[in-house]
Formats: sequence, C-alpha cells, structure tokens
Amino acid sequence: MVHGRKVTVSTDVDGHTAGWAEAEPAPPPSVPDPTAAAFFDVDNTMMQGASIYWFARGLAARNYFTTTDLARFAWQQLRFRMLAREHAGDMSQARDAALAFIEGWRVDDMERLAQEIFDEMMAPRIWAGTRQLAQRHLDAGERVWLVSAAPVEIGRVIASRLGLTGAIGTVAEIVDGAYTGRLAGDLMHGPAKAEAVRQLAAVEGLDLARCAAYSDSANDLPLLSAVGRPVAVNPDGALLRRAREYGWEVCDFRTGRRAVKIAVPSTAAAGILAGAVSAGMALHRRRRPG
Repeated sequence: MVHGRKVTVSTDVDGHTAGWAEAEPAPPPSVPDPTAAAFFDVDNTMMQGASIYWFARGLAARNYFTTTDLARFAWQQLRFRMLAREHAGDMSQARDAALAFIEGWRVDDMERLAQEIFDEMMAPRIWAGTRQLAQRHLDAGERVWLVSAAPVEIGRVIASRLGLTGAIGTVAEIVDGAYTGRLAGDLMHGPAKAEAVRQLAAVEGLDLARCAAYSDSANDLPLLSAVGRPVAVNPDGALLRRAREYGWEVCDFRTGRRAVKIAVPSTAAAGILAGAVSAGMALHRRRRPG
C-alpha cells in the first residue's frame, strides 16, 4: 500500500520506463505527518547494481587503476569473502580494507568524482519505479533518506541528484580535509543500518511505527523490521520468503528471466569489485586527484 492505495509497478530491465496500474485511488494526506519518513536502500533497490561498482567503473575509466590490478585483487577479495563466510562474525579485515582506497584523497575531490560518475553511470540505472515510490513520500510532505553501506559521500550525491532529504552511509575518518583510510565508525551494513535509523529518528522526532523502509536484501531485515511499513523491492530469495511469511508489500521492477540473469551476477560482481578497488587504489595513490 502506498498512501492508501494498492500499487503495481513495472519497468524495463534498465529502469528507464515505468507502468503503473492502480486500484482504490486515494489522494495523499492534505496535512503532512512530521513523524513519518521513508528509508531506501540503494544497491539493487534504488539503483540497478551497486553504487560502489559503478563508482569503480568511473574510476577505471579515468585510469585510477589498471584491469590487471583489478583482476588480481578481485581474486584475492573473492578468496577472502569465501573464508569470511566460514568464519562469520570476524569483520576486522573488511573494516580495515573498506575505505583504504581513498587514503590521502581530499574530500572535495571525492565529492567531485562522485558527482561526475553519478551523472555518467549511475543516473541511467536508477529504477524508475523505486524513484516514483520515493517521490510519493516527498509529495506527501515526508522526508526521504537513503541508507547505504557505500561511503556517505556517494550516498549524499545520489540523494541530492534525486531531490531526497539526505543519506546515511559508511563514514570515513577525515583529518585536515583528507581521508585517513580508516572508518570513523562501523560499516553501514545489517544491524548498523537499523541502529543508525533509530538514532536519526530520535534526533528528527520520527515515529518509526509510521515510517517505511525499502530494500532488496535479507541483510536489511533489521532495518525493515524496525519500521511500521517494510517493503521488499526487487527482493532476493530470502527476503521474498520473509516478506510472504509476514505479509509485507513486494515491488519488483525487474522483468522475467532477463532480470534474473542480470541481477544476480551484478550483485556478486559488486561485492568482489568493492574489495578489489580498495586494494588496487591503495597501490595507485600516485594517480589520485590533486
């Protein structure tokens, strides 16, 4: 349900068009509810694929690392991820490597690159259906935040370009206007997303029971469970099963078998590439901006 109406949405696989079939139409509330808001995951929810993947593609196009480096470090990251699954809970290596690739970068350079790469590679991959869901919240006078494991600077650029309220993301330590390569807190992943949203709600005076959250992944079950209206968008198998079990709303903007073939490898590749970029960029800081 979206503001009192049942909504069915469809787009092509590139997210460029959307068809809407609605029943029981109802106008949005005439008086905005200041305690209501919406929280959207980014990767495969707001955007086809992962934002860090497209950011890395943009960096590669600017020759910040080589394809040989990428392949070598991708294999190392894949091996690490396989071992990490066997030793669940040990995230120390992941935390240490998460933002190593921006050590020494100036914050303004990072933001400039994020803006350029969004316009070139991310904007065409925004799911039109998800974007319209966010717009309905805005039209109702509600605030809308992105919640992503990506660096918060990337999230802020996406939010700004889409006209949203703001973004929650992984925060890097900054000293004298440059990144140290260390995190200032935890990776914005899993339970950390839910905790960040609770903290934001306390500051902004939000009632989470009146808020909505949207995600594609079972990793975000803590976030979805923290709000009154959880919505599964382009859900993975585990999230779809949970959504059906609890009667949560499901929106799928992918189309048929083609979507399955594209969505699964893009998600896996994004995770591998994120680690590869971290390592590759650490070795190629001589090419960094400035």
